[in-house]
Amino acid sequence: MTVATGKQTGAPSESRAARLTQELRQLEARLRQGGGSKRIEKQHGDGKLTARERIGLLLDPRTRFQEVGLLVAHDKYDGQAPAAGVVTGFGTVAGREVVVIANDATVKAGSWWPETITKMLRAQEIAMRCRVPIIYLVDSAGVNLPYQGGVFPGQYGASRIFYYNSIMRRYLKVPQIAAVMGPCIAGGAYLPALSDVILMVEGTSFMGLGGPNLVKGATGQTTDSETLGGAYTHNAISGVAHYRVADDRACITRIRDLVRELPRVTTPVPISRAEPPARPEHDLYELLPGDHRQPYDMREVFRCLLDRGELDEFQADHAPEMICGHARIEGIPVGIIANARGMLKDPHGGRPKFGGIVYADSADKVAFFLETLSRHGTPIVFLQDVSGFMVGTDAEHSGIIRAGARFVEAMATATSPKLVLTLNHASGAGYYAMAGQGFDPDFIFTWPTGRMGVMEGDSAVMALFSAQLDKLKAEGKQPDDELRAKMDAVRADYDQQLDARYAAARGFVDAVIAPDETRATLALALRTSLNNPGPHLGAFVLPPHLT
Repeated sequence: MTVATGKQTGAPSESRAARLTQELRQLEARLRQGGGSKRIEKQHGDGKLTARERIGLLLDPRTRFQEVGLLVAHDKYDGQAPAAGVVTGFGTVAGREVVVIANDATVKAGSWWPETITKMLRAQEIAMRCRVPIIYLVDSAGVNLPYQGGVFPGQYGASRIFYYNSIMRRYLKVPQIAAVMGPCIAGGAYLPALSDVILMVEGTSFMGLGGPNLVKGATGQTTDSETLGGAYTHNAISGVAHYRVADDRACITRIRDLVRELPRVTTPVPISRAEPPARPEHDLYELLPGDHRQPYDMREVFRCLLDRGELDEFQADHAPEMICGHARIEGIPVGIIANARGMLKDPHGGRPKFGGIVYADSADKVAFFLETLSRHGTPIVFLQDVSGFMVGTDAEHSGIIRAGARFVEAMATATSPKLVLTLNHASGAGYYAMAGQGFDPDFIFTWPTGRMGVMEGDSAVMALFSAQLDKLKAEGKQPDDELRAKMDAVRADYDQQLDARYAAARGFVDAVIAPDETRATLALALRTSLNNPGPHLGAFVLPPHLT
């Protein structure tokens, strides 16, 4: 399996982007070990493959698996919940894009932490929005009882998994294949029960509303797992399951056969032969500045990401701080919306404009372009490096609030697929307008250099301490050690919260990706999203005959 780790070759070690990418890869490598070598050995000793080994066999050879939520909860629970005990992501099986959810039994027996639910729901939402098959590889001891208060109740608690199961099954016609490859206990048994197909593995799988100990305590009956809810029981006696297979490898082979038999969907946009970019993706490590506040040439980024590096720019001479245009990524047509950085000449002859800032005329420009892309069904890729909307007297007099609202509405209601990649800044209301997570884009990624927050630390210091600093300045005084310490603490807190890994740990992005993996990641995400020829307005948009 080709996972989203990439290679270091060609990435200069001295660049900020390369350093952050190296730190990311070290963290990812540790998280992918799950519960560690001893627990992996125990899994093998029990006659089972690990979650990642199962996914590796399931995917088509030499294809990409884009993991979603790998960094979720990595900085919680004293590091005892790597990847929250579940592997989620999307890839290609039998030539078809699918979503995969696989419990990692090396992490607390695959039990459910609160963040496990978050990851599973996000994976289901991807399947619903993109209308791609979803495969559950079940191997879980159920709820992690010390944390049941964050798992069991609530609108987005575990029950919502089964709600999504039901919506996919009854209305969206999203194929669901569940393989019980270990324990599947209590309410968790409804996940396979609400799927279209259930497979069980002889000797290692169990499915039941209660295990032997609970049954004995509740009813006085003495039984064993195999008799109560093993593969033979549920295939031959209860009829709950549909296929009984000899081992994990046979189970994966059967799943691949089932996916191969599913009907195909015609791609709604014309895909051409993929062309290489004009510059190697590794050049991106040097294109981004060492100081995130410094400018760089976004058009050189295009040369590394777009087929032949070509962008057919829309209104190139108008509102140049926002770049819009048509391009292709791996042969797939897309509309690009990106922030230019640096100081830009005002076409009206006024003061230069700040790149990364949205002005009234640029908001109108993007809104019109978005509406056109939506009418044509063209996928939209947002390349975020935005510091916010312009403020001040001139901005307010230009109608920035109304223009910004048009921008937001056009983005929010666009019915074609939306993908987001944060390169550098994702700040303020500009982050929202550039398809922030709250607007439900199909996929949202960030580079390790991405910084997501209301504002930067220096701006926060000014907002919080400007009155004190102005008073001191008027008195001809300097901040004392105590005030400087408070300001430094605010900066440090903001730096931590702005870090891409912080955002990923909380599920604010689907994944942190290396710059030199961007084309492969975006191409797989685009192909996955294009399985849905209908409107991309959220997971619950029903087919026309049901509305």
